[in-house]
Amino acid sequence: MDRKDFLATIGYGAAFALTAGCLGSCKKTATTPSGPVDFTIDLTDAANVTLTTNGNYIIKNSCVIARTNTGSYAAATQICSHEGRTQIYYNSTNNEWDCSAHGARFSITGSGLNGNGSAGLTIYKTQLTGTMLRVYS
Repeated sequence: MDRKDFLATIGYGAAFALTAGCLGSCKKTATTPSGPVDFTIDLTDAANVTLTTNGNYIIKNSCVIARTNTGSYAAATQICSHEGRTQIYYNSTNNEWDCSAHGARFSITGSGLNGNGSAGLTIYKTQLTGTMLRVYS
């Protein structure tokens, strides 16, 4: 029995009911953390010391915080706008945000750099006071 005969046998309504759950699970999820972002990182803390070296990054509170190649700090949501996956990381080679799931690429300011990154990326502000780095919306 081919697909057309099978669908005719069970009825198109039943076929839709069987596939509706699968189709529904393919929708996009939220692309930013819920609520405002506002937290402080102590750069002398062992968990954050990697941020004292240019080109490194950490992930905290669903945010990727990077020390760029020029020594400035940048922060973005960890949630990719392409499919809502939490796979954004800082690519120090190109000084950009990338998603390891499907290759979405974003400038350091959040602009999309390819088709999968076309929706842009949520960027947060950073403020350094001594050894304390504030990340906020």
